[in-house]
Amino acid sequence: MTQAMFDTVLVANRGEIAVRVIRTLRSLGVRSVAVFSDADADARHVREADTAVRIGPAPAAQSYLSAERLLDAAARTGARAVHPGYGFLAENAGFARACADAGLVFVGPPADAISLMGDKIRAKETVRAAGVPVVPGSSGSGLSDAELADAAREIGMPVLLKPSAGGGGKGMRLVREEERLAEEIAAARREARASFGDDTLLVERWIDRPRHIEIQVLADGHGGVVHLGERECSLQRRHQKVVEEAPSVLLDAATRAGMGEAAVQAARSCGYRGAGTVEFIVPGGDPSSYYFMEMNTRLQVEHPVTELVTGLDLVEWQLRVAAGEPLDFGQDDVRLTGHAIEARVCAEDPARGFLPSGGTVLRLREPHGDGVRTDSGLSEGTEVGSLYDPMLSKVIAYGPDRATALRRLRGALARTVTLGVQTNAGFLRRLLAHPAVVAGELDTGLVERVVDDLVTTDVPDEVYEAAAAVRLHALRPAGGGWTDPFSVPSGWRLGGTPRPVGFPLRVTEPVEYAPRGSATVTDDAVSVTLDGVRHTFHRAADWLGRDGDAWHVRDHDPVAASLSGAGRAGADSLTAPMPGTVTVVKVAVGDEVAAGQSLLVVEAMKMEHVISAPHAGRVAELDVRPGSTVAMDQVLAVVAPAEEDR
Repeated sequence: MTQAMFDTVLVANRGEIAVRVIRTLRSLGVRSVAVFSDADADARHVREADTAVRIGPAPAAQSYLSAERLLDAAARTGARAVHPGYGFLAENAGFARACADAGLVFVGPPADAISLMGDKIRAKETVRAAGVPVVPGSSGSGLSDAELADAAREIGMPVLLKPSAGGGGKGMRLVREEERLAEEIAAARREARASFGDDTLLVERWIDRPRHIEIQVLADGHGGVVHLGERECSLQRRHQKVVEEAPSVLLDAATRAGMGEAAVQAARSCGYRGAGTVEFIVPGGDPSSYYFMEMNTRLQVEHPVTELVTGLDLVEWQLRVAAGEPLDFGQDDVRLTGHAIEARVCAEDPARGFLPSGGTVLRLREPHGDGVRTDSGLSEGTEVGSLYDPMLSKVIAYGPDRATALRRLRGALARTVTLGVQTNAGFLRRLLAHPAVVAGELDTGLVERVVDDLVTTDVPDEVYEAAAAVRLHALRPAGGGWTDPFSVPSGWRLGGTPRPVGFPLRVTEPVEYAPRGSATVTDDAVSVTLDGVRHTFHRAADWLGRDGDAWHVRDHDPVAASLSGAGRAGADSLTAPMPGTVTVVKVAVGDEVAAGQSLLVVEAMKMEHVISAPHAGRVAELDVRPGSTVAMDQVLAVVAPAEEDR
């Protein structure tokens, strides 16, 4: 390190990326400053930083998105630089300029580069002029709905609608039928406006079964630009990456060099500095025909796989470049060794259509060592709410070859325990064992095609057996000596044959389950032997977990359920599919509605879910208004059937 390195850096983010940046700052001997909203007062990134500053209430707009509060925190703590992580303000040119105006170094590219590459329309025009191939699509900005529809028809269906101002899959819509254009354009604009404050859209040709491959670039302020190879990011759901790896099995050395040079030219075309990613869409049948999609002017979520195969710490190099240092290596010095794969563990419930979940982390076990790395912002007691991004952690595995990395990652996900919050860890483990994934035959639609084979709502008998064993264990009297037989849950009866003891339980549907095996119960685990097979689960309160999967097994009291709001839930009731906030209410009590008509919108973790009428009828009850916070399964409205349907 040179003496130009910063002595104090403010990390303008939260969760796993804040913890990740703080780790590198600690290794460099740089003092770290965390920021936190009221919801994150006891978060892991706050505890791990050298100091921390409260920046406001829980809503991001009043805390993590407040440039004024972030800059004030930097001034109060003597920070000389601000690292934005990713998300929030990482790709906000206005924030980068505000940092400069305040005499702070923004650890990222120049504001002009962020602005240029953040506008997908201008970005395509700029890189096209630099000789980089781009996806055929609309030209010009500020197109009206009609102009977008005309451009889509000219390109030919199917097409992809994309917000010009942002990324991460937000607001993207794949449209295959021309008659759906108007509806999808309106939906894309609404989501783009909510996510980025800008509803400008562009439309591009959709390439069926494409692969999503991106190139990591690194540029200094002295004219040096290199690429660090590619990452395969084709395993996606709803245009969101779920698994990434480096390198890609699709590319040969010549194609890798060509794509890498195109990425370098894209970076040079906008005067880039720091770590960035150039994303390409690649026809699976012809990898030499690659097209520029966009440039992410920040650190990517999936940067660890590049770090593992190159041996470089990208956060360290972001800091060194921001401090004015030149790259001390050239393109010929970059070597890709081995293989790395990352899986994103998110607060979502695969059995409920991957809707966001929430709750308190009651039991946490995260894998490390033996070629496994976990980047996480979690700790036991963490409250996972609906205000922020659903990604909780990333599990990354490295090996000398792809098969080893896959095997290690599947094993690591099986050892991942996050009880109290439903996650996708078990789903990811099964996805990584799918024959197409094992063979490297990937495309961006693969996950959606195989998802039904990887998700089940069935609850194994051994789960109920374990839950019943825990309840039976809790009912047994403690201590020695004489025991009243009526106090033992054995089914004993005076002068009669013992009856099986059943427990009313519920995961999805209520069941009455009587134990039929042997069990060993401890404070944090339960093992049951059923039909000669032993099953071991982690446990915490009413949660059981194994192999990355988790079940919330609750006691079921039919009387209490009938008296609660849940008792109203039925064919006429509309319930919240996830904890979140009601953002749109389109009806009032007494309104007549058609079957399938959109009535409300619930938003959580940057995801919108439309609540539609289950049948034609009249709105008999409406329990929420815009801004209402709702719990999962809370009754939102009741639609009484039309007279002819009674």
